[in-house]
Amino acid sequence: MNKLNHVAFIMDGNGRWGKKKGRSRNYGHLKGVETVEKIVESSIKLKIPIITFYVFSTENWKRPKSEINFLFKLINKFFQDKINNVIKNGIKIKIMGEKKKLPISIRNNLDLVEKKTILNKKLVVNLALNYGSKNEIVEAVKKIKKKGQAVNEKVIAKNLFNNGQYDPEILIRTGGKRRLSNFMLWQLAYSEIYFLEKLWPDFNEKDLKKILNHFKNIKRNFGKI
Repeated sequence: MNKLNHVAFIMDGNGRWGKKKGRSRNYGHLKGVETVEKIVESSIKLKIPIITFYVFSTENWKRPKSEINFLFKLINKFFQDKINNVIKNGIKIKIMGEKKKLPISIRNNLDLVEKKTILNKKLVVNLALNYGSKNEIVEAVKKIKKKGQAVNEKVIAKNLFNNGQYDPEILIRTGGKRRLSNFMLWQLAYSEIYFLEKLWPDFNEKDLKKILNHFKNIKRNFGKI
């Protein structure tokens, strides 16, 4: 039976879900946050140590400003309303991405959330915000070069955003698209990838359990026979 330490999610389909329901894309994002909450609760129940959500990519700046502003307000409001529950449930929040390029209000809020949850151990929740994997790797190499270290796999891994964590054994992408979209390209080298047609707001604990049960019983070779 395969051991599970880390599940990553590409939460695709929020905007399409909102339009499908005859509402706005922003309504879909609102419902998508509710799904994130449910999956976090399920992950605690299922004793998954680490989960990562792809929240906002470096390419998402190309979206309409109104949608970007709504997303950031949604994130800020969530932590303002839920931070006590996050702490109470033993959840550690870690931000992956270039925080310096985020609006000052959300940056300050996220810094505070990370500080307040730093000692929590029940579940680590990585939020990939203003995240791009190619940029992450390039920046890691720059750090190594600045330190005068030799470049190898172990050293690069230590300079990535998820330093000190297990790489994901599972990647789940909802929304019907079959691509990685510049997400954790280094870390997903040997991950089992599950593409679902379901849009993110429709994803639930039953779907997660089905994938975990499949993963537990598959043979993982890592290049061996």
